[in-house]
Amino acid sequence: MSDWPDGWTDDDQDRSRYGQGRGSATPESARVMPHVPRPPRQRSPGHDAYGAGQQQPAPYDSGYNEGQVYRGTGRQGPPPPAGPADPPPQGQPKPRPRWGKRIGIGALSLLLVLVIVATATYFWADGKLKREVDLAALEDRPEKGDGTNYLIVGSDSREGLSEEQRRELSTGNASGSRTDTIMILHVGSNGNTMVSLPRDSWVTIPEFTGSESGNRIPEQQQKLNAAFAIEGPWLLARTIEYNLDIRIDHYVEIGFGGFANVVDALGGVEMCFDEPVQDENSGADFEEGCHRLNGAESLAFNRQRYQEAEGDLGRTRNQQEFLGTLADQAASPSTLVNPFKLYPTMGAVLDALIVDEDMSLWDLRSMFWAMRGAHRMNIPVSDPGFATDKGSAVLWDMEQTELLMEQLRNDEKVTVGVE
Repeated sequence: MSDWPDGWTDDDQDRSRYGQGRGSATPESARVMPHVPRPPRQRSPGHDAYGAGQQQPAPYDSGYNEGQVYRGTGRQGPPPPAGPADPPPQGQPKPRPRWGKRIGIGALSLLLVLVIVATATYFWADGKLKREVDLAALEDRPEKGDGTNYLIVGSDSREGLSEEQRRELSTGNASGSRTDTIMILHVGSNGNTMVSLPRDSWVTIPEFTGSESGNRIPEQQQKLNAAFAIEGPWLLARTIEYNLDIRIDHYVEIGFGGFANVVDALGGVEMCFDEPVQDENSGADFEEGCHRLNGAESLAFNRQRYQEAEGDLGRTRNQQEFLGTLADQAASPSTLVNPFKLYPTMGAVLDALIVDEDMSLWDLRSMFWAMRGAHRMNIPVSDPGFATDKGSAVLWDMEQTELLMEQLRNDEKVTVGVE
């Protein structure tokens, strides 16, 4: 039985007669396979056929690209986004730190902190300042001149001191308030001048109505110190303006205890003596040479006068020298850049001072700064032992004094007393 398809014979196996069925010379017609239609191919618009005027199909793009340039295509795809923790590709340098940006942010942060600290410090200090003296209450005031005049007063008030503190500071137990220090500090464009007024200066206390007591004070001849004892800062400022014809712009007062606290907060003040200093009344007892004085010792030095050849005039020179040294030390970098020293010192100063109602922190800072390099002098004196019914007093040389006040009023360079 033959397994060949219908119409095929064994003769078809004869290879020499390939293509000729059954020995016929006529070629066998080709068999036609059944045609299976294919579904129509989907094409985008403009791609129905190739030809003139027709758009060629775009090359095949799988959409997968790693940023490499494929040969033969000339196209480069965008790199895939890298995750935050992805390491840099092999062979590429690590990105350099952006130091400029970091330094800028650090500087801005530091500036912000400094502004906050400075603002907080200002409001803290401004709230501690004791503005208690109203200079506007003074009568018949002189016209304001050029520059700024500070009246600086050292009070011997024992108020607030315990018995132990009075013994330690050798203040005694006298009641009331007097002045151990009276100075005019002129701050101007032609130099700063510190003029001491001896507390025993013989002056005219003008008629005055007490701003605190309401008492009417009659005009009288007295020592300058009496004006403060009678009606405090108001009559003292009024008496100075009346006798010197110069306007007092600001008032600053410090007491015994506050003075000692300021010195202790600074860590002491170094003073050098050409000879021993000894005064039983004030408690001063220092050998020749340099010493770092604490608060109690500083107070004793500033109050001593009995060993001074010029008495009260010698004491005022010592006080000027001490205040200039104290101001230098308070404004030194070792104090200003050390917050553990700066803030205790500022606190002690602000607690110790009584000032006028118009005093600002900037005015106070200007006063301390001016004290450092100010020209120091006593008011011109004609008789340091002038006899009065109130005891020995200091009589001013009015001709030289009036010339000095004129130079201060006009903010001129001071020539009085300059050799």
